Amino acid sequence: MGAGSERGVDLPLSGRSIVVTRSAGQSSALSALLVELGAEVLSLPVIEIAEPEDWAPADAAIESIGDYAWIVLTSANGIDRLDGRMRLHGLRLADLRDARFAVVGSATADRLRDYGLEPAVVPERFRAESLVAALLEAGLQAGQRVLLARATEAREVLPDRLRAAGAVVDVVPVYRLVTATPPADVLERVAAGGADAIVFASGGTARRFVEVVRRAGLDEARILARTVVVSIGPVTTGALRELGIRVDTEAASSTSKSVATALAIHFAGGAR
Repeated sequence: MGAGSERGVDLPLSGRSIVVTRSAGQSSALSALLVELGAEVLSLPVIEIAEPEDWAPADAAIESIGDYAWIVLTSANGIDRLDGRMRLHGLRLADLRDARFAVVGSATADRLRDYGLEPAVVPERFRAESLVAALLEAGLQAGQRVLLARATEAREVLPDRLRAAGAVVDVVPVYRLVTATPPADVLERVAAGGADAIVFASGGTARRFVEVVRRAGLDEARILARTVVVSIGPVTTGALRELGIRVDTEAASSTSKSVATALAIHFAGGAR
């Protein structure tokens, strides 16, 4: 019996089964919101975190971390991984009280605050262009050094834009994303049409979903033809469309709350 049946049919997502494709640790906030709205959450993690292939760039940056005018962090994973590596050098992220941090997204900002640090820049829109504009407004100057700690496979738009603005940017991988093997029973259920919607929170997750499905001898187009496809934002929507995947609804902002709201609105009145 799904969560919606147990919690009452008056909830916006009662009787709906929603697939989340990130790891449990990365999707816990979204899953909790979906359950509160009455949904049954199906965890189908297709992506997981691994060590970068080479820690040398990060180690060099950490040794001179006080020389950076700005530290830019684009995910909660980046924050945790940078702090973890700093500890091997006898440092902690929380020690950087005088550093100026710029982050992408409210979840990343909240994670930084967990370390007792307040971001100086959090752009209203979670796009590279918005972050660069916000940094310039906050005083970023040509010639200043910027540390960008991120995933190995991240898009080059942000560092390219920062360099175009005159910044000296060190791109430092502190983790990489690899394809996970999701639970076979959940994948079988999704393939059989047993889910109402599937949520994608990044282009990398979308690509790995396709990889996982094809590796299992399944057809992603056939699976998604019967499932509402939800994107967390325009960058993810663009990646999905490049893969030939239609997007039924896009969150108004790149947050778990907006994704849950988009689902509730989509299914209002029994839409599929």
